[in-house]
Amino acid sequence: MCGIVGYLGRETAQAPLIDGLRRLEYRGYDSAGIAFHEGSKFSMARETGRVNNLAESVQKKCSPASLGIAHTRWATHGAVTVSNTHPHLSYDEKFVLVHNGVIENFGALKRFLSDKGIDFASETDSEVLCNLIAFHYSELPEGENRFVDAVRQALPQCRGAYGIAVLCLDYPDTMIGARRGSPLVVGLGDEANFIASDASAFVGRAKEAVFLNDGELAVLQANDFRITTLEGQEATAVTHPVDEVSEEVELGDFDSYMEKEIYEQPMALQNTLLGRFGDDGTTSKLGGLEGHEDELRNLDRIIFVACGTARHACMVGEYLIERLARVPVEVEHASEFRYRNSPKAGKSLVIAVSQSGETLDTLEAVREAKTKGLLTLGITNVVGSSLARETDGGVYQRVGPEIGVASTKAFSSQACLCAMLGLALGRMRDLSPMDGQSIVEALKGLPDLVSEVLQKGEQIRELAIKYSKAEHLLFLGRQSLYPVALEGALKLKEISYAHAEGYPAAELKHGPIALINPDCPSVFIVEGNELSAKTIANMQEVKARKGPVLAIAPDGIEIPEEAADDVFRLPDAHEVVRPILANLPLQLFAYHFARLRGLDVDKPRNLAKSVTVE
Repeated sequence: MCGIVGYLGRETAQAPLIDGLRRLEYRGYDSAGIAFHEGSKFSMARETGRVNNLAESVQKKCSPASLGIAHTRWATHGAVTVSNTHPHLSYDEKFVLVHNGVIENFGALKRFLSDKGIDFASETDSEVLCNLIAFHYSELPEGENRFVDAVRQALPQCRGAYGIAVLCLDYPDTMIGARRGSPLVVGLGDEANFIASDASAFVGRAKEAVFLNDGELAVLQANDFRITTLEGQEATAVTHPVDEVSEEVELGDFDSYMEKEIYEQPMALQNTLLGRFGDDGTTSKLGGLEGHEDELRNLDRIIFVACGTARHACMVGEYLIERLARVPVEVEHASEFRYRNSPKAGKSLVIAVSQSGETLDTLEAVREAKTKGLLTLGITNVVGSSLARETDGGVYQRVGPEIGVASTKAFSSQACLCAMLGLALGRMRDLSPMDGQSIVEALKGLPDLVSEVLQKGEQIRELAIKYSKAEHLLFLGRQSLYPVALEGALKLKEISYAHAEGYPAAELKHGPIALINPDCPSVFIVEGNELSAKTIANMQEVKARKGPVLAIAPDGIEIPEEAADDVFRLPDAHEVVRPILANLPLQLFAYHFARLRGLDVDKPRNLAKSVTVE
């Protein structure tokens, strides 16, 4: 949830740390802080609010130090105050630490340390960990490995999740990182090394990345590094090239990352689809499924586990996979699945979906599935993420970095991959070659159709202007468009703070219709099939009660003038791509709705991009 970055090398640490924080700010922006190792002391700067506040403060206290750590916070324990802002200094001022995660037993550890006469300056669990390391250090004899040994003794006492970077005053050329449950990656450059929550922090500065596994510890120096287990055993360091994609994490001509990522979707989908169709033009070819064909062909059940937007993409997948492959599909909240005693029924497959690959609830759901001996597959956007490493196979989305907290291009890619999975499974079972061919053609044409919809962005802005005073909105759709209604409502809630709810259109009469009044607009996503007439009838029920209606409808569907106040037209398209196309105007609607209210769409209040805590 929080973002951490550390640097040691030849240049002064200030620029790479502040730059890294800016790239990690999507992980949390309640406060930010930085600490430098200046030989005889640590110098620090901490500010509430955005990284820019910290940058201004650091410029006034410019440090020549070449070793430092920094942090951008999403508050868990303790209010948003300077004293609760990371980095945290130990009671003896020998250690400074940044932390992402939650130490669940910090209360007991704090009492233990308090009984030893140790005082605390904050309300955070992170300061407890810093003081715990300092305490163990004080109990150890002097020696070359004293710093490492203190960290190794402290961390097994902690219950919960952590990704940490820590410095010790007695070791002016060393930084230690460790992880359990929270992501951490080492960046290797020319006479400079990094540690960070994700690789975007050091794109353009490091050449290779090493993703730490749970229970691993990294000891970094400017020209060297080693990875061990907490027990001290050497661990294999698998390096991955850091792609030269710095332009992908820059705004360019856009006003926000959300806007940029909405308009990146044609190219993002091209990348998702690239090279993933069979030579006969009737099926999809997903590399992560290779070696599991027999299991997939004989499946009795698929269980999707995901959170938030990813879960809505999975719900689209539920409709498409059942339609194409005729396999029963369940979509679970990952946070609920991990605590349920879900029966192991027949030959089941668990598919976990997470853009970051680090969503804690989703990872724990995967681990629960594996304890039951179930086959697990992952859909993620981040190479080397925990989800990619822990599942039995998987598929990368390949949409490039998604910085905006409100997910946009990731949803489209996830829904697209679900359709491709349904196609592959269908062709393994009883989907005809003719049907397979029509779906392949529809998917290949999807990027162009997305471009066509996005070219009508000005029309959506005008609709957002018309409805921007509303504080309550309903989003309604049927079948595969019901999850699109849920996603449209979620986007609006996330970035505009207006109250919005998504419902199946037919459920309108079972309660939500009581909310209808002139100040509560209803957004209907109309199908391009025989169900359209039923949805139009629902629209007329709303109009009869003086409720405003905005319809999102394909070109080929006639909308009676009396059924809607406004109609946004989508191109006619195959059912497998309709949900993706229908979601685009809802993304733009939420974006403009929030901007008209003067809100920061990239940093919505109380939210962070990657949820790595419970």
